[in-house]
Parts: sequence; structure tokens; C-alpha cells
Amino acid sequence: MQKNYFFLLFLLLITACGSIRKHNERQKICIPPDKLKKDVDFAYSKIKEMHPQLFRYISKQDLDHKFDSIKNTIESPITPLQFYFKLQPVISDIREGHLSLRIPSKRISKREIKALEDKKAMFSRFDYYIQDDRLFIIRNKDSIENIKPGTEILSIDHTPVSYYIERYRKLISTDGFNTTFKPYFLKDLFFNYYVAEKGFQNQAVIETVYNGEKKNYKLIRESKSEDDLKKEKENKKRTDEKKINDYVALSDSYNRNFRFLDKDSSTAYIQVKSFSGVYSKKFYENAFEKIKNARSKYLIIDVRNNYGGSLEEIHKLYSFLSPEPYILIKPSEVNSATTPLKTNYFRKSNALQYTFKTLAYPAFFFAQTFSTYKKDGKYYYKIKADKLSKPDKNAFSGKIFVLINGASFSASSILTSKLKNDKRAVLVGEETGGANDGTVAGFYSYQTLPNSRIDLPIGLVFVQPDITPTNTKKGVVPDIPVQETMDDIIHKKDPQLEWILNEIKKEKTAN
Repeated sequence: MQKNYFFLLFLLLITACGSIRKHNERQKICIPPDKLKKDVDFAYSKIKEMHPQLFRYISKQDLDHKFDSIKNTIESPITPLQFYFKLQPVISDIREGHLSLRIPSKRISKREIKALEDKKAMFSRFDYYIQDDRLFIIRNKDSIENIKPGTEILSIDHTPVSYYIERYRKLISTDGFNTTFKPYFLKDLFFNYYVAEKGFQNQAVIETVYNGEKKNYKLIRESKSEDDLKKEKENKKRTDEKKINDYVALSDSYNRNFRFLDKDSSTAYIQVKSFSGVYSKKFYENAFEKIKNARSKYLIIDVRNNYGGSLEEIHKLYSFLSPEPYILIKPSEVNSATTPLKTNYFRKSNALQYTFKTLAYPAFFFAQTFSTYKKDGKYYYKIKADKLSKPDKNAFSGKIFVLINGASFSASSILTSKLKNDKRAVLVGEETGGANDGTVAGFYSYQTLPNSRIDLPIGLVFVQPDITPTNTKKGVVPDIPVQETMDDIIHKKDPQLEWILNEIKKEKTAN
């Protein structure tokens, strides 16, 4: 038995190594135009088959024309990566933020991963800010070369940064005609795109300018010290506090934060950087019990830079924000009764997982088959959040302020759209990156283009907050627009939060 076990592990290891090698070799091969044109047709046919509300932001005629036109530009053999840079801008024109090709890139072996784990990153040791076609460093985490916050990066290895920004901006899909999302998402993904193109390099030369003075710096992928490795090991230990507040080791920070902002505990503050769903129920129960016991009159919820996540989590959170019974979302539309069966049940399964999933498939098939219903000629997916729900016993009844910005996306936008519609909160900041009237996500069907082998995840569920639609085709607009500048971030000023605190102070004084 033990021999068979080790043989299976060895077989899986050999298979994985061969798969990585085969994948990387395929990335170098130029694919004939006729095969790439078939990939374009395949992508469009699958999107039309599965994506609900496909023509919300673009007409069928215009989208047909764009897919036909892209085929006319493919005249000679090109690599999968070159093909990605042609096709993804067309998919981004659909203006559905969750719909996007996965950028093809080199895969690395476990040995290479281990080597990288023992080294510090090059580019992610800085925080960035994008303004138009310019890239700035706003935080130097390790004081590398004493580079000052506010330094602009002009070029990387002698290629202008503006070239990359213009190139990568076209790849980003937004919800509708939103204008605030791209700068946030691009500054977070800029070096993901860059590394996908260039690979993991051990050094790079950046040309910078600060206060009119230009300088070149050579960034090196340094080895981690013993103290660094010791700290990482310590950070991986999962305490109850880390679980409930959802600790993120990569950034050495908590995903969820709760505190009172004044001595009398009259103002509570909850920050959620991602609706990960992990231990969220316990976090909210603890937080709102403390808020109730403190008899707080004001609550500030900060979902800035929160790209979304779990619908179940925002449903739970809303139960603490609504004093009355509520419905969070409208019935969620899908394209057909069989849509839930298109979720690639066996995706990324090794031999052992495949065996277990095969045994469990009848139960999965039964559950998914009865998870849809038809009404007025349309199909809908059953979700708990579209039913009337009761508020929690510790639901907050005071005044709520919510902080939003262009990186408040997906579930963050559903939550804030509902709060605004119900006049349950005052929204402060800037237009959210996610749509006000709903988005297509839920769960995905992971398609692979047959010739380029590029992955295409397609959202299958149209999720709408239970609101009166605005039909603006944009994000959730704040009640109080307050902009945050790069200078504010560098000097750790928060004009959006300050506006709320000043407003609370005025109300307290008036009372």
C-alpha cells in the first residue's frame, strides 16, 4: 500500500513537471492565422452562449463588427501572448468588469517557486499611483536606495512607462462606462502584466525623476535575511485574532478592522478590504455586539480599495445594517436551465481529487439541476440573498457613513448601491468601480481557447441589488464627492474620512 502511495506521488510529480515544460514550450510557438481566427470565433460563441445580459453596454451589431474586425488584423503567425494583446481589448469593449481572458505566461516549477520564496520581490516592495500615463512611487516599504515617495518612474530598462500604461490600460474591463476603476486596477496589476511579458527577472534599471532631478536605480532581487524568514514563519501562524480579522501574510495586514474612533465610543469604524468570506460571520457578530453595548450613534464602513468577493458575506453584513426586513438582491438571471452544470466541475483536479469528485458527481448534478427555475420566459438561479431576510438582533439603528472609491468593485458596489437606494447610509468619496445596477459574476465557466490555449473565465450569473435601477450605466455615485490626491496618500491624510468626522462633530455640537 505504501509503495503504491509513493508511486502515485512520483507519477503526479513527473506529470506536473512535464505539463509545465509543455506549457512553456507552447508559449514560444507562433500559431497560424486560421487557427487563431477559430479561437476568436470560439471565444465569441462561448460568451454569447453563457454570458447573461451580454449587450447591456454595447449593441450586438457593434460587438459582431469588433470580433469580425479583429480577425482581419491576424495576417501572420503570432504567439499566444501576442494574440492575447489583440483579443483582450475587444473583450474589454463588452464592458463587463468580470469578463477577461487570463494572460498567458510562463509557468514556474516548484523548485523555481522555492527559489523565489527565499528572495525579496523587486517591484512589489513599492506602492504605486497612476495618473494619466504616469507611474509614481508613493511608498518605499524597505527604504530601497532611499527613493522618496512621490518619485515618478519614467522608464523600466529603457522603455518608457507611458508605453506600458497605454498598452495595459486597453486590457482592463470595466463595468459599463465607469471612469474611476482603471487607475486603481492598473496600478495594482501593472507589474503582473509586466512580469507576464518579461518573466521573473533578477534585476531591472528604472529611470526616475523627483523634484526635477533625474536618477537611475538598479533594482535587484535580494535574498531574504534570516530575520525576514523568521518573521514570515511567525506570520503564518494562525491565531484566533488572525482568523477572525482575516490576516494577509503577504501584506502583513488585516483584511478586516474594527475600532472606535473616539473616547466615548460613539463612532464605530469597520474597514473591509475584501469580502473573502473567511470567518466573516464571527467578525461581524463580535463587532456589532460591541457597537450595541457601547450604544454607538455613528458607524463608518470603509470599503475603499475593496474589489469585492463573497455575496454571502455582504448578505450577512447587511443584516446588521438594516433595522427592518430586507431583500439584498433581485432574482439572479442565467442563460439556461443547464447553466449551473457548465462550471467545470473537474477543473484543476489531480488524480486523487478526480476520483473523489467522480463519486460525488451525482449529488452535484442533482443539486445544480434543481438550482434554477423559469419565470416569464427567463431562467434564474436560486440564491438565498434574493429572499426576504430578517435583521440581526444586534442590527445598528444609528447613522451610517460609507467610504467608497474607484476600487470599490463587485460585491462592494452591490452593498453600497443597496444602502444608497434604501437611504440607509451617506456615501462619501468617489464613484465606485463596480456598476450601480448589477454585474455578471456569481460563478464561472472556465473555457480554454482550443489553439492558443488561453483561459477564458465567463461569469454565468447576473447579480442585481434589490433597488430601483438608475440606468446610468456607471458606478455607485457618492452623496458627498470628496477626492483623494496622491499628496494626501503620501502624507497619510484622509480627506474623505476627515469629512465624515467633521460632519459627526457638527451634529454632536448641534445636539
